[in-house]
Amino acid sequence: MSKITESSRGQECQVREPGICNGNPETTVFAHLNGGGMGMKHSDLHGADACSNCHHWLDVGYANLGYTKASRDLAHYQAMVRTQKRLLKEGLITLAGEA
Repeated sequence: MSKITESSRGQECQVREPGICNGNPETTVFAHLNGGGMGMKHSDLHGADACSNCHHWLDVGYANLGYTKASRDLAHYQAMVRTQKRLLKEGLITLAGEA
């Protein structure tokens, strides 16, 4: 596990999908963006803090509940931006030119 993925433990879920999110930070993990390819994951920069329910929803649950792939992707991207803000604040990622 990387420092970024480990840092998700105990964090507030950033996906926050209504009717899905369990709101329990004890179940939060880092959910990589989908679409990295068969058996591959995106980098740790491309993901979000997600509770166990939202993580499952992002991976497979959205389709079973009538959501579109586009709506799932939008929720994941928005959560990724919120997670990146936390990672910047905690110094786990930096912007070019900053140090």
